[in-house]
Amino acid sequence: MANFIKGDVLIFYVHDGSAYRPIACLTSNTLSQTRGVIETQTKCDPGIIQRAAGVLSYDISCEGEYIDTTSVGAEVTKASHDYLKGLLQAGNEVTWKMDTGLTDTGEYFGTAYLTELSADAPTGDEFATFSCTLSGSGSIVTTDPIV
Repeated sequence: MANFIKGDVLIFYVHDGSAYRPIACLTSNTLSQTRGVIETQTKCDPGIIQRAAGVLSYDISCEGEYIDTTSVGAEVTKASHDYLKGLLQAGNEVTWKMDTGLTDTGEYFGTAYLTELSADAPTGDEFATFSCTLSGSGSIVTTDPIV
């Protein structure tokens, strides 16, 4: 029987120059890969469409609770909206990692650009949240590029 991996153990991290920081209090994160398709139709083969593999790309999206990472305590080592805002404004490539923390499951690494960041601050009995999207640059690998 297969051992299923619960979604809450797959954590998304960004590298801050010295260590990987978990994105704080995520409620979800997604790694989406897409393979483009090149299509051609010629007069040599009328009515026939030929296809070939195109470019492979990926995006990462995540949503989480907006937390204060400036106070004393463990939360300082996490990245929340304010940290991500700095990455978006800098426009630099970000090294990322997704890891389950399980010994028999691999880690994924890559580089990406933070392309979208939003904050949602509802009234009433709800916490403020944020969401972000990163667009991949290069390949997804299973060996840490920082080491």
